[in-house]
Amino acid sequence: MKMRTLGRTGIQVSPYCLGTMMFGQAGNPDQDDCVRIIHRALDAGINVVDTADVYGPRGQSEEIVGKALKGRRADVVLATKVNGSMGTDPNRGGSSRRWIVTAVEHSLRRLRTDHIDLYQIHHPDPRTDIEETLSALSDLVRSGKVRAIGSSNAPASEIVEAQWAAERRGLQRLRTEQPTYSILNRGIEREILPTCRRYGMGTLVWSPLAMGLLTGRYRKGGPEPRNARMNWVPRHLTDERKLDAVEQLIPLAEQAGLSLTHLAMAFAISHPGVTTAIIGPRTMEQLEDLLAGAAVTLDDEILDRIDQIVAPGTDLGQIDVSHVPPAIARTALRRRPADERTAV
Repeated sequence: MKMRTLGRTGIQVSPYCLGTMMFGQAGNPDQDDCVRIIHRALDAGINVVDTADVYGPRGQSEEIVGKALKGRRADVVLATKVNGSMGTDPNRGGSSRRWIVTAVEHSLRRLRTDHIDLYQIHHPDPRTDIEETLSALSDLVRSGKVRAIGSSNAPASEIVEAQWAAERRGLQRLRTEQPTYSILNRGIEREILPTCRRYGMGTLVWSPLAMGLLTGRYRKGGPEPRNARMNWVPRHLTDERKLDAVEQLIPLAEQAGLSLTHLAMAFAISHPGVTTAIIGPRTMEQLEDLLAGAAVTLDDEILDRIDQIVAPGTDLGQIDVSHVPPAIARTALRRRPADERTAV
C-alpha cells in the first residue's frame, strides 16, 4: 500500500487502518482468531492499528492488540483512545487530567508497550476545559509515553478552539481528527475536513461502510441479515433515504465492475482531506474481502455519479452511533423557559 503522511506529524500510514472495535466479547470473542486477523492485515501492508480503552468491552480489544503486536510493535503505528466510561465511578472516564494520567497507564499495560503513537480523545467532553485536557496530553508527550495527540467525533468549532488554546498556552496541538465518513454520511466535507486541512491535521475516518449499509447486505424491502453490525443500531437510523441511496449505488458499482464494498472504500480514501479509512472486520473473510479492493481507484465519472446520488456535504440522516452534541441532545438547551417566551 502506498503510504500517506498523517497530517504534519511526519508519520507514514497506510490508506487503510485496522480498527479493532469488533475484537472481544462485543464482536469476535475468539482472541486467537483476532490475533490472526491483525497479523494478516499487517502482512498485507496495513501499518496502523486503531483501538480504544472501551472496546471489547473495557480494555479487551487493547489486550488482544497488545498480544498480537508482540515482536512487531516497532513496525506499527499504534492508536488508542481515552474518554469513555470504564466503570461505575463517574471519574473513571472523561477528559480530565485526573483520568487521562490514570487511563494511559492502563492502556500501556494492556497494549504491552511503553508508548502510544497516537492518543485520541474519543468524544468531546463538555464538562472539562480544553486547556485542562491539552495540558495533561502535553505532559504525556513530553514524558515519551505518547508521540502525538488527536481528537475524535469533534465538531469543527471545537477543533478550532483546541488549536487556539494550544497556541495561547504553548501546549501540544491536536494532530489528528477521527470523524465518521462514508458515501451516505458526507457532512464532514463541509467544515471538518477543510478545518483539518487548514491546521495540518491528519484524518482517520471511521465507518466508511456506514455500519454495514454499504456492503449490499441491506436491501430495501428485504430482511435484515443475521449477525450484522446494524442489528444493534436503533432501527430509526436505517431510514428509507439511506436504503434508497443504496439501491442506486448497487447498479453503479456493478457497472464499474466492483462490489459495493469496494466502491465505498475507494470513495472514502479518494478525498484529499482523508488520510486513512478505518476498516473494522470481525472475521478473516471480511478482512480478505476488504483487502481485495485495496487497489481500487474511482475515476471522475464514477465520483460524479456518486455526487448525483448523495450530494457532497450531505448526511442522509444520522447514520452511525456517534457523538451528539449537548445542544442537540438536550431539549432544554434549545428552548427558552416557558416564562421567558414572547407571545406572538
